[in-house]
Amino acid sequence: MRLRAQLWGHADAPPLLALHGWLDNAGSFARLAPLLADRWRFIALELPGHGHSEHLPAGMHYHFVDYVRSVLAAADTLGLQRYGLLGHSLGAGIASLVAAAQPERIDRLLLIEGLGPIGDDGHLTLRRFRDAMAAHATGRSLRAFPSIEKAISARTMASGLPGDQARPIVERGLRETTDGWHWRSDPRLNRPSPLRIAESQIHALLQGIEAPAALLLSQPDTPYLPGTQMQARANCVSDMAVTHMDGGHHLHLEHPAAVAAWAIEHLQRA
Repeated sequence: MRLRAQLWGHADAPPLLALHGWLDNAGSFARLAPLLADRWRFIALELPGHGHSEHLPAGMHYHFVDYVRSVLAAADTLGLQRYGLLGHSLGAGIASLVAAAQPERIDRLLLIEGLGPIGDDGHLTLRRFRDAMAAHATGRSLRAFPSIEKAISARTMASGLPGDQARPIVERGLRETTDGWHWRSDPRLNRPSPLRIAESQIHALLQGIEAPAALLLSQPDTPYLPGTQMQARANCVSDMAVTHMDGGHHLHLEHPAAVAAWAIEHLQRA
């Protein structure tokens, strides 16, 4: 499988590998990366099925743990022996487990709006499993748009992300065909997950993070990232600094200068 990335900064600068959120792409870091590129080699990797990266072969499904394996393989291919790791949302959950899987390779861990995967308390496990296995659970079709502007409007309506902030993600996430603009992302990404990791297992995995870590959360809380749960997870990490910032889920697009200052502080701390 071929994965793509966008790069900022000098090739000989310390590497900072960045992972985007679900249905996003490297464009998610278009505002943040230039503010860090004078000190780090910013590598915005696009996960399988996202952006310009290839999709999984027919008949295969996207699983959270497999993303972790893909990131580790990409780091090997890039020759990153030791590197900083930055993740947003889904990418932050993946980055958490990458840091737990190979702690000796992670210099610093920066997480925006995510720490570990979405967990499961058990009460909806059977229903979720049956829904995911149903014949109709094949992923929503990705419709065509007559223009990039229409696609930006659709993304804004679906996510609440303002048009100027959504633009870099949308522009990188589209491909032009004879009948209009289509999303590059794999429709199978919309399939529900049949199984989720139990919260107790997530806590055990997070205890394996050894790098100095920092978690940036929006204020007010994102609904699926409740503050009490995030704090309980943060408590599992031996060296974790938690910061809250007024704004929405894409803080790095909404407040790039403030997020860059936060990142620099934690990347450079002794």
